[in-house]
Amino acid sequence: MSIKVAFIGAGSVGFTRCLFRDILSVPELQDTHFAFTDINKRNLDMITQLCEKDLRNNKLPAKITATLDRRKALADADYVVNVVRIGGLEAFQMDIDIPLKYGIDQCVGDTLCAGGIMYGQRNIPAVLDFCKDIREVAKPEVLFLNYANPNVMNTWAANEYGKVNTIGLCHGVMGGHEQITEVIRLLVNGNKKAGDRGYVEVTLKDVDIICAGINHQTWYIRVLYNGQDWTGRLLEGFEKHPVYRKTEKVRIDMLRRFGYYSTESNGHLSEYVPWYRKRPKEIKRWIDLSSWINGETGGYLRICTENRNWFETDFPTWLKMEDKPIGQDRSNEHGSYIIEALETGRVYRGHFNVPNKGCITNLPDDCIVEVPGYVDRNGINIPRVGDLPLACAATCQASINVQRMAVQAAVSGDVMLLKQAMLHDPLVGAVCNPEEVWQLTDRMLVAQAKWLPQYQKHIPKIKKRLAAEKDLGTGRSRGAARLKIKSISEMKKNAAEQRALAAATDKAATQRKKQIQKNTR
Repeated sequence: MSIKVAFIGAGSVGFTRCLFRDILSVPELQDTHFAFTDINKRNLDMITQLCEKDLRNNKLPAKITATLDRRKALADADYVVNVVRIGGLEAFQMDIDIPLKYGIDQCVGDTLCAGGIMYGQRNIPAVLDFCKDIREVAKPEVLFLNYANPNVMNTWAANEYGKVNTIGLCHGVMGGHEQITEVIRLLVNGNKKAGDRGYVEVTLKDVDIICAGINHQTWYIRVLYNGQDWTGRLLEGFEKHPVYRKTEKVRIDMLRRFGYYSTESNGHLSEYVPWYRKRPKEIKRWIDLSSWINGETGGYLRICTENRNWFETDFPTWLKMEDKPIGQDRSNEHGSYIIEALETGRVYRGHFNVPNKGCITNLPDDCIVEVPGYVDRNGINIPRVGDLPLACAATCQASINVQRMAVQAAVSGDVMLLKQAMLHDPLVGAVCNPEEVWQLTDRMLVAQAKWLPQYQKHIPKIKKRLAAEKDLGTGRSRGAARLKIKSISEMKKNAAEQRALAAATDKAATQRKKQIQKNTR
């Protein structure tokens, strides 16, 4: 009997088609029923057409139903995949631009900091609505796979308040694993190049890792190669690497001071801690503008805007393109491997975001941790990691405190708790005083009110308060390192590269590969 996989937010340019093709790469899953749902009919129609083209070209028996009716899509689903961005690019721009007026310079703004906290306020009410529908109409043993950011907040809300078995999925661990493998290859071979006598090829399969922490602040606490732990040699390798020593300055500095490498890209990581983006004049010291992921102000907003503009313009070309046969380009996204393992019994090992429940012993039991896990027909099994190194745990704990308050605020519509979450955020607290934090939060609540049903009763009072207050925003809205959004004509100069970036789920990985190729030619 075929399974049913429902996608909420199926109009996503990258994730839906990638995961759809990944699932169909498994022979036993090629009769899957895919149910796509979105609130944007145009985006939903475009993605559905591309996926139907894949089915025709590969002559597969799977079927697709696309609908604006979410409950219809979720009915009898075995798996539900969440790839939504509540508020779209309009709200995303507010997440970046309003905090900038108060001096808060973010690269991404979708996980923590002011932008990530507000993103959670928009997403969590929707996630709880999804969970209600899932409980009522999906299969009793349904598994909810959350790809949407802020991953921890969404996953926490779905498990604790939505009462649906939910796993958060992210590709950050895999990206850092690739970097570590490159660094070990460099250390092993020195100046030797592939083809030289004595050159030793080092692949991902040769390097085993244990990674643990919280999403986007996960730490490679053990790195095994050739029977030895190389954790203590990573700093030497990253400082020698011709690309990473320029592009990963924040990560390398934290490796130098903590002794452990973090999963997340330079730009992401820089906005989760209070040390690297609090003084505008110092930001450029820690970032690199060869790619948005290295710390560009509003970099992910820019790339998402460019990708959406490009996809909508280039869509007729996508329909005519000859794509690789399904099975030849399976990504490393966890989703399809989890489904494959549960349905076929083949064992899969990955890193998942799950309720802690004692896995990391020096982090709270109720928080969402990113840790190793094994999947087979018997389910998802999470081994005990034990204690994180103290500095790593302390950094995670600061974020967990913010996440807990932000989730509870989003569930209850508690303005005071939301402001306290903002106040305790590491970067917001490093940049703003309490009065500025209070006003910033009020401004974001008013600006984003149409996506915040839980705060509606407070909005009139907040508007009156803002009207009576002096504007504390600095007006420094350009940011320390902001780049202009490319026009369609500019993007057409390198159409193939732009298509690859628009189609990618891990846009950071696509940019990293581009950097490596550029610097090794």
